Amino acid sequence: MSESLNQDFNERVVINTSEEKWHSSPSTGVNRIYLERDNMGEFSIASSVVKFSPDSSFDEHTHDNGEEIYVLNGTFSDQFGDYKEGTYLRNPDKTAHKPFSKEGCVIFVKLRQFQDDDSRRVVKDTKTSSWFQGLVPGLSVMPLHEFQTEHAAMVKWDPNTIFNLHKHWGGEEIFVVDGVFYDEYGVYPKGTWIRSPHLSQHKPFTKEEGALIFVKTGHLSIQE
Repeated sequence: MSESLNQDFNERVVINTSEEKWHSSPSTGVNRIYLERDNMGEFSIASSVVKFSPDSSFDEHTHDNGEEIYVLNGTFSDQFGDYKEGTYLRNPDKTAHKPFSKEGCVIFVKLRQFQDDDSRRVVKDTKTSSWFQGLVPGLSVMPLHEFQTEHAAMVKWDPNTIFNLHKHWGGEEIFVVDGVFYDEYGVYPKGTWIRSPHLSQHKPFTKEEGALIFVKTGHLSIQE
């Protein structure tokens, strides 16, 4: 795929990945669901869900402007280690690896989107890291990474939790890892990706299912 997708960052985008088509990649056994990408083909600035079949691999490649990964299920691997379900991984600009998966895996991956001088590699197991009390009862937060205006975190919502109405300076991006997430605009089951523009606002909540979400804020283009 070389055409652009979801490149107007003033628009809100919602994609339920369980309803999307898988696309083949240059490597056999590795398939992708496209969420956003410019028109540079395999060198795109892109966000995707990527599925590795068992015993599949991808060619060695260099991360121009970085690679950010959250392992949704299975075990993702490279020559530096194995990253089980729930692992958050950041590979900075100009690093390289050759990824593979023995048992198969599904990952959420963002390519070529690091801010300048963000050079810290991060590997964090969210299954064992500590949670902190959020801003309202029923909300727990696990910080993953901060750099300048960009913040990434896991947020755990107990059932029937209501958050305050708030605005997103620099935008907000959510991937629903488990449960069902809600706001006044819709219902977002497991596997849904939401990108909300600069200064958009909402009042999110959960019902009886609760939710676990991956959240990034302050990282999107500010287009007045």
